[in-house]
Amino acid sequence: MKNRKKVLIIYTGGTIGMKKTDKGYAPVSGFFKEALSRIDDLARDDVPLWELYEMSPLLDSSDMTVSEWNSIAEVIYNSYSDYDGFVVLHGTDTMAYTASALSFILDGLDKPVVLTGSQIPLSEVRSDGRDNLITSLIIAGDGVVGEVCLYFSGKLLRGNRATKMSADDLVAFDSPNYPHLADVGITIKYNYSAIAEGSDGGISLKPLSNVPIGVLKVFPGIQFSLFESIMTDKLSGIVLETFGAGNIPGGGGELIPIIKRAFSCGSVVAVCSQCPSGTVSLGAYETSSALKGAGAVSGADMTTEAAVAKLYYLFSIGIDKSEIKERMEQNLRGELTLI
Repeated sequence: MKNRKKVLIIYTGGTIGMKKTDKGYAPVSGFFKEALSRIDDLARDDVPLWELYEMSPLLDSSDMTVSEWNSIAEVIYNSYSDYDGFVVLHGTDTMAYTASALSFILDGLDKPVVLTGSQIPLSEVRSDGRDNLITSLIIAGDGVVGEVCLYFSGKLLRGNRATKMSADDLVAFDSPNYPHLADVGITIKYNYSAIAEGSDGGISLKPLSNVPIGVLKVFPGIQFSLFESIMTDKLSGIVLETFGAGNIPGGGGELIPIIKRAFSCGSVVAVCSQCPSGTVSLGAYETSSALKGAGAVSGADMTTEAAVAKLYYLFSIGIDKSEIKERMEQNLRGELTLI
């Protein structure tokens, strides 16, 4: 029998390992390890050998912060040579944010880091967690995908291209602007043309600084003046979710002076689309030309999750504002499509 691959499972909290309590489902230390011990298939020869690392404290994913992103990355980095791959078990609400952040923190990655979880706890009869976990372990052991990815309900997605599409469907995630890295049915069918080439230069850790980042969603009738007080030099990065290809209401009469002032104070404004599919093209329409003139940068087809993580990353590596603007429009980890 060939040597079995070795995978580290990092449990951060989230629905997959939660216990039913008087106050609803909650992560409880030690409970998930007990739940795993009842899954006989995890000991099969065709499943990688695995070990469990439980983060402390365990968190609902809505409580995840930059600090937790860095901590997860540190666990992977410090044990990188001991394992063939990694599975990060995480709550679904902010899983795409964590996947995006890890893709930037873990520079030079050439082993699989697979984020997964479930919509129903593993301890429940109808849990989707069992398949998500076992398939993620196999993908992590295969070593085909040397990048941060997200597996859920038969879809393997690039981590910084994924977004949560449903709060209650078992097929909760998709990557509208990038092909699946693999589709899982009877077999695992890898889409080799979509998978990034692994790095051979060695992994390095690029921790994120907790710089102030904001997200502003444009809506019909928005009064931009109400947001003027927060768009100051105290806000390093702003992700502006606009209509369509980068359009804003009223030709930006109220917004443009605010963006110009924020930009002059050192803020970087990245424009993303509210549409799940498609790309921002500043200047394609008259209503988006003013954004470009005010100093905003195009987020192209990045998800909001990826744009937020990328801003954190670029503000954390010690480059000046002009270079941050340039690199926001460059493809650094497969997070956007260059036109």
